[in-house]
Amino acid sequence: MQNVTMIRSLDDLSYVCQQVPRILTLFSGGLDSTFLLKELARSAGTEIFCLTIDLGCGVNRSDLEELAHRFGARSIVVDGRATFARDAVLSAIRANARYMGMYPISSSLSRPIIARYAVEFAMKLGCGAIVHTANQSQNSLRRLNGSIEQLGFSGYYGTPYEFSALTREEKIAGLKAVGLSSFQARGVSGDANLWCREFESGSLDNPEAFCVPDGLFDWTAESLSRRFSSDFAIRFERGVPVAIDGIDMPLVELIEATNLKVGSFQIGRYAGLEHLEKGEKVLEVREAPAAFILMDAYRHLETAVLNAEVLREKISLEQLWVREAIEGRWYDELRTAAESFIASAASRISGTVEYRLRQGAADVCSIQAKNARYLTDRDTWEKAVAAIRGARRLSDMPVVTDTKTEMVAA
Repeated sequence: MQNVTMIRSLDDLSYVCQQVPRILTLFSGGLDSTFLLKELARSAGTEIFCLTIDLGCGVNRSDLEELAHRFGARSIVVDGRATFARDAVLSAIRANARYMGMYPISSSLSRPIIARYAVEFAMKLGCGAIVHTANQSQNSLRRLNGSIEQLGFSGYYGTPYEFSALTREEKIAGLKAVGLSSFQARGVSGDANLWCREFESGSLDNPEAFCVPDGLFDWTAESLSRRFSSDFAIRFERGVPVAIDGIDMPLVELIEATNLKVGSFQIGRYAGLEHLEKGEKVLEVREAPAAFILMDAYRHLETAVLNAEVLREKISLEQLWVREAIEGRWYDELRTAAESFIASAASRISGTVEYRLRQGAADVCSIQAKNARYLTDRDTWEKAVAAIRGARRLSDMPVVTDTKTEMVAA
């Protein structure tokens, strides 16, 4: 192994299984994580814990337990939605976290939370290794590894798929050989949480000619049209979204409800390129209706409240915040420092933004901010300001004569 703490290949995985009695593997129950579990189970005497973090995509606990039991492992499922919403999504709303200003970031937010749970459980259970399934074409590789390292985990960690590249067909065949024939090849790969659903690979591989399959979208499916009224209002208190349409809600429920209502108008679909660690670009398609409208509303409110110079500096820090997140440096000091500035400004953001929703768009129809700087009656303001700024003493006016200009004596 080039780095004695890193797992980068199946050979590395075999080596680590001989070194530690307990291993924690991140487990979704999908093809990649199930094939990895099969490989881990080959090592007799190693106790395997399968950790699943539900961040809002929904999990089938019985299926996860059945797969884990099949390979002699223990399944652990954690509801991480509230933590994800509070510690990652809320920060993203305040930072207007869009990749290159184009689309909402997602796995950059979820992977640090997943890594934190992994480190906590690994230490609690006495696991000497944390294993995940990211590969070189997935930015999750540096985000998971980076977070685990920054959190101070002292054991082995990484993914065997970094250097042991296997096709989906090879993994399917490997699982079929041990009696699991339910895994099938699919057109795209997906990742979902309560903030965003994103897709890549398969029919989305080639940016020059890609096809988004019918039925790929969930929140923005056309079948949801006309289920909701077109009026939508979001209220913030001290930088936190607290109510939609006048109904107070906890943050998780608010995001879920917003995804359904705003998404039903086909608002919040995105497609764009993202860079890998060495600069190559890959295409991703995503849907994130709540992200679209919550960040838009927050921008309107902070524009209404913040001094223009403070707002300009915040906007310049937002992309720094995003850069550190996407490069896997969530727990490093630079993102934390930017977060402090953004959180300080957020304490002043309270108010309501109202929209009229229509197919594919959301039109702002009201901005009501506390301690706002905007004018509500320009004519009255013009008169008041003119009276104040125009109240100059006669003694300040110059006297013009034929030969010189003199000041009137006081």
